[in-house]
Amino acid sequence: MSSFTTVLALIVMGLVVLVLIKGLMNMVKGQDVNRSNKLMQMRVMLQAVAIILIMLTLWLTGGGR
Repeated sequence: MSSFTTVLALIVMGLVVLVLIKGLMNMVKGQDVNRSNKLMQMRVMLQAVAIILIMLTLWLTGGGR
């Protein structure tokens, strides 16, 4: 189970990076402000999910002890 949550956390962290880059590129190009805002909201949500998965993984593995 802990390896599953580790892989899932890594995938979510990769998604955070992709959404961050996409949002920054959207802002730099000066495109739709609402889209940039939605992308940044999605980034924050994905970061929360990643933190929860990391904490779950640490809990399942005994905190790395």
